[in-house]
Amino acid sequence: MNPTRFGLPVAAAFVAALMSGAAMAQISDDVVKIGVLTDMNGPASAPTGQGSVTAAQMAIDDFGGTVLGKPISIVIGDHQLKADVGGGIARRWYDVDQVDLIVDVPVSAVGLAVQNIANEKKRLFITHSTGTADFHGKFCSPYAIQWVFDTRALAVGTADAVVKRGGDSWFFITDDYAFGHSLERDASSVVTANGGKVLGSVKPPLATPDLSSFLLQAQASKAKIIGIAAGPPNNMNEIKTAAEFGVLKGGQQMAALLALITDIHGIGLHAAQGLLLTTSFYWDMDDKTREWSKRYFAKMNKMPSMWQAGVYSSVMHYLNAIKEAGTDDPLKVAAKMREKPIEDFFARNGRLREDNLMVHDLWLVQVKTPEESKYPWDYYKILTTISGEKAFGPPDPACTMVKK
Repeated sequence: MNPTRFGLPVAAAFVAALMSGAAMAQISDDVVKIGVLTDMNGPASAPTGQGSVTAAQMAIDDFGGTVLGKPISIVIGDHQLKADVGGGIARRWYDVDQVDLIVDVPVSAVGLAVQNIANEKKRLFITHSTGTADFHGKFCSPYAIQWVFDTRALAVGTADAVVKRGGDSWFFITDDYAFGHSLERDASSVVTANGGKVLGSVKPPLATPDLSSFLLQAQASKAKIIGIAAGPPNNMNEIKTAAEFGVLKGGQQMAALLALITDIHGIGLHAAQGLLLTTSFYWDMDDKTREWSKRYFAKMNKMPSMWQAGVYSSVMHYLNAIKEAGTDDPLKVAAKMREKPIEDFFARNGRLREDNLMVHDLWLVQVKTPEESKYPWDYYKILTTISGEKAFGPPDPACTMVKK
């Protein structure tokens, strides 16, 4: 089109329209840069690590590789499960590399450190593998979003169901850091609210090589349920040690407040069979989960954890929000992310709440016996759906973003 054919007024209007469109589509530094900050080689690498990187790249590729005419790029960092390392990478990414969004970030201590940097730099951070409920409670932030789970949701799903099945006395083996403490606290409140009793707990440090003494104390408590308030690698090492010690044969049962499908795969169905747990995602739940998970499997040769599936879901929702907002401005994008329901292969009945917690349905599952499993990665029986409203509960009034 040649605007001079229509005279100066029309030409001026044409130029103004072009300028208006350019002004509306504002992408800082002409690129949308997403940083996957994860554990590449340590104990959390199986359910996060390269799988989270792959999931983020799948979302970028499926979106088309550009947004508002600008390229989308990805950078990768290994925080080695150390808060100072993770915080340092986040600061460099935001300051020097102009990263717009950081995702993943396993273990709560690192996640909270990165959240502090995100607040300071006014950039977005979506966590998938940080579970402490304080993240959207007393530490809530307009720049930090929690996408996959929190400790309260897992406690409601697992502890509530187990107590109602008769498991009314508990002894906890709890990872000695913020995440484990949150799991025990939230599960204990559910147990006691349902008339059960908590008989005690022990607290091994993260990645304790020999958990025998802790399991012996749990056995000696005579509690009906040994609650595993831990993440990788302690959680599955405790399950394996319990199988070796004959905990199930002795009449006690194990309930994992966090267990991932990669954990179950690692220790095998013989040791994990019968375990009750709550999950935000299972690859073999329906056609939508299977379609995406099989594409992921073709790249990774394993099925995704709920954290890895959540990375894809959030990155796709984030990119769509940029497209609709016409900008990558952090607060405008976050506001746009809160506007629409989130319904995809990962999230059912999802919505991003005012406290930046993504509330969605969860599932109580039981690990199958070796005889029940019919094909590779056929590990879970879905027992019931837990609504997001019940699992996550109302917003924490300690969050300053919650309307009083």
